Amino acid sequence: QVHVVESGGGLVQAGGSLRLSCAASGIMFRVNAMGWYRQGAGKERELVAQVTLDGSTNYADSVKGRVTISRGDAKNTVLLQMNTLIPEDTAVYYCAARGVLTTTGINDYWGQGTQVTVSS
Repeated sequence: QVHVVESGGGLVQAGGSLRLSCAASGIMFRVNAMGWYRQGAGKERELVAQVTLDGSTNYADSVKGRVTISRGDAKNTVLLQMNTLIPEDTAVYYCAARGVLTTTGINDYWGQGTQVTVSS
């Protein structure tokens, strides 16, 4: 069974930095992409950053230049380094393992989310 677990959220002042970590376990075959999404209060969930199987990355326009996604040393782990945080970054951040090939098909798996709060 696939599990996705995030860590690293918290409270930070505007201009500060946070690093989020994500680990997906139970993946027997490949995962096409791992990414970070966020959902602010009263807003829809949106992509923050994603890294694909071939190493390609893409970022939301709102975070370009401030956020870096990278693969961790362990398999199926991903890090999100966030710098120069602004209050608008406040949200629950979710990690997702997308397009995971399993014995029953291709599925997406999501973590429970971690709260990031940026104070002004």
